[in-house]
Amino acid sequence: MPHPYVLLSAAVSLDGYLDDTGPDRLLLSSPADFDRVDEVRAGADAILIGAGTIRADNPRLLVNSEERRAARTAAGKPEYPLKVTVSGSGDLDPDARFWHTGGEKVLYTTDRGAERARALGLATDVVPLGAGLDWRRLLTHLHDVRGVRRLMVEGGGLIHTQLVTQGLADELQLVLAPLFVGDPGAPRLFGPGGYQGGRLRLLESRRIEDVVLMRYEPTAPGTGPLPAAADHHWLALACELAERCPPSDTAFSVGAVVVAADGTELARGHSREGGDPVVHAEEAALAKLDPADPRLPGATVYSSLEPCARRASRPAPCARLILDAGVRRVVTAWREPDTFVTDADGSGLLAAGGVEVVVLPEHEERAKAPNRHLPG
Repeated sequence: MPHPYVLLSAAVSLDGYLDDTGPDRLLLSSPADFDRVDEVRAGADAILIGAGTIRADNPRLLVNSEERRAARTAAGKPEYPLKVTVSGSGDLDPDARFWHTGGEKVLYTTDRGAERARALGLATDVVPLGAGLDWRRLLTHLHDVRGVRRLMVEGGGLIHTQLVTQGLADELQLVLAPLFVGDPGAPRLFGPGGYQGGRLRLLESRRIEDVVLMRYEPTAPGTGPLPAAADHHWLALACELAERCPPSDTAFSVGAVVVAADGTELARGHSREGGDPVVHAEEAALAKLDPADPRLPGATVYSSLEPCARRASRPAPCARLILDAGVRRVVTAWREPDTFVTDADGSGLLAAGGVEVVVLPEHEERAKAPNRHLPG
């Protein structure tokens, strides 16, 4: 199901702590960085914090700049982003500043927590998610019901850990402060968990007074039928490659990327690459790899269009090439229409061969864009 773009935002000490154990909040960011955070908030549709952060910091969670709030309203948005919190128990202080400042608020909780929250009279929309907290269901609700397309998550550490380990964080904005905490009882940014392997990609590093901002995005593909955040990044790249194809009236424009389990890009290709009028995207990408590459069985192939099951120009369709390469996971944006081949079912051929096929329809329109001129 479609989710918002999830941006995790945090400031930490050099030894990885979010705070100390004192009665007052430890200020890790610089004044200039607080202003940057205010700008990021202003660009978000919603801001999320956990119940523990409400209890520990009693934040207002506002866009402080009058100019930025004015720009939001001029763009037809609410003055403040939607404020979101998560609590399994629903046991929150009804007098906390979170509820009484800014615009709309929503609490996601369990069925039992919803009863408690309503009994407390919290000034918020209460949304029960069932017997437990389900992050995918929560994100889908924010996207489909609340219209949230960009979600900023400001903690705490448990929430950051859950979103990263479940592959749901699209970006991490981390500010490193030049001090140490050293208290084992203090909260840390990330806790133990089943993190995906591989290295994150550094998008930006920037000095802001005496702190350093680092922006990362995950690269490791998902491992099953549920998409990870990196799956969206790689499929977007495949759609971008499709836009580079030489135009044709007799074939689709498709892009493809082959990515190892650790997030290493192994190869990429696009239709009619290198002047070959009949080469397909997946074919072009796989041809650049050694068939004996031990990374292929754990790799994911991203293709803007479902790999073909039949073709007239070459003996082996792309679905067969993928099976022969030993790849066992394919992510695509768009099922092949009957434009050139009737009842095409590359996904069925792949699934029959033991390949997990994941379709992300939120990328379909971009995948179709370079093919708008084709009939049907």
